[in-house]
Amino acid sequence: MSIYVILGVLLGIIAGTAAGMYIAKGVARRTVEESRQKAENIVKEAQASAARDSKNLLSEARDQASKVRQEAERDAKERRIEIQRTERLIEQKEERLDRKLEKLQHREDEMKARQDDLEKKVAEADELCKKRVGELERVAQMTCDQARDQLLHEVEESAQRKIGLRLIELEEQAQRDANKKAREIVITAVQRCAVEKSSDVAISTVSLPNDEMKGRIIGREGRNIRAFETATGVDLIVDDTPEAVTLSCFDPVRREIARLSLEKLVVDGRIHPARIEELVAKATAEVEESIAEAGDQALMELGIKQMNPELVRTIGQLRYRYSYGQNALQHSLEVAYISGMIAAELGLNEETARRAGLLHDIGKAVDFKVEGPHALIGADLAKRYGEPPEVVNAIASHHEDVEVATIFDTIVATADAISAARPGARRESIDAYVKRLEKLETVANSFKGVSKAFAIQAGREVRVNVAPHVQDEAAVAKLAYDIARKIEEELKYPGQIKVTAIKEIRASDLAK
Repeated sequence: MSIYVILGVLLGIIAGTAAGMYIAKGVARRTVEESRQKAENIVKEAQASAARDSKNLLSEARDQASKVRQEAERDAKERRIEIQRTERLIEQKEERLDRKLEKLQHREDEMKARQDDLEKKVAEADELCKKRVGELERVAQMTCDQARDQLLHEVEESAQRKIGLRLIELEEQAQRDANKKAREIVITAVQRCAVEKSSDVAISTVSLPNDEMKGRIIGREGRNIRAFETATGVDLIVDDTPEAVTLSCFDPVRREIARLSLEKLVVDGRIHPARIEELVAKATAEVEESIAEAGDQALMELGIKQMNPELVRTIGQLRYRYSYGQNALQHSLEVAYISGMIAAELGLNEETARRAGLLHDIGKAVDFKVEGPHALIGADLAKRYGEPPEVVNAIASHHEDVEVATIFDTIVATADAISAARPGARRESIDAYVKRLEKLETVANSFKGVSKAFAIQAGREVRVNVAPHVQDEAAVAKLAYDIARKIEEELKYPGQIKVTAIKEIRASDLAK
């Protein structure tokens, strides 16, 4: 192949390449121009769409603002109306208050005028009284104080005599009318009430097999005794008493739970906080069950139905309450039996009487939690749990905290006195017994006209020797009455105390 051919081919290739490049540049230029035109169109369309959307949003915002403005104007109008109504009411009230103030001012002026007139009349009366008193003192030749003392002395002597005579007359009349029937009723009730004498006391001491057990009860650094006291709410006292510890608590139910728990712990021997909590829980369940059983048994024995369960449970709590060594639940049962018997003798409702008798000391089950006399506490409990009014009043009045209103009040008070005063029913410590006897004699000896007083019959009677200078029999009766009333006011005692005033005249001479 010649060089010319080769050159021709190369020139052809170069020419084709140049032509292709020119053509490609033209195509690219057209493509860029078309793309720019499309982009401008898109931007124009977007601007037009944005303008349309902006107009729509602006229109909606104006509509919404118009609605809000209308609602605000409507609320403001309603509030203006309400404020105007309130202002009118306030103006009316102010007018009424102004009228009332005017009336009050007028009345105040009238009262002031009346008071001034009254003070003037009182001053005139005082002046007139002074003149008359002075005239009377001049005529009687005695001052006002002397006349008053003499008059009071004469009136007192006359009243003492009349009161003594009236007391004697009333006692004789009451004895004639009531002694026979009352004696029959009380004797019948006591004879039919065949119950055992009370000798139990509240148990607060737990016996131990040996003194080594005290250390185990206390535990390392006292952890066992702290756990026991926390679980039971009872103070556990470990002292020098051999083979015994003491439980102290005002709540008899908690004390009983503590006693049972401690006895179980001593028998079990495994004394630690977890075991203590376990046995206390078991003892609590046992005591609660015994309380429920005691309440149900009491109602079943007396034939009483339809009583509030909470009240029945409270009755069961009396099983662990003692008064002067007498069990409160046993005492309540006795009073219920005697009340029913007395009601039967009088032809009254026996169930109502037994119900009142059973509940008369119900306040003693919670009196360590609530302040006040147990009679009023019990009456409040009975009223709260739907007991009849006659039962509630009998509970409240059996210690004369309220006035007697029905015959059931007297029946329950009588039955309570019989149960508490019968031999062996109650007992007290020797110190309290001696102090009560001394107080009886002190009260009796404090009266003028008493020569000597002695407490006899184990404090059931006070024998008073009247001084010889007291000549009037009525004064002797009045003296016994006054001593008995003062004993009632100042002393606390079970049953009744008889006051006997004796006026003795002794004459002596010598035979020579």
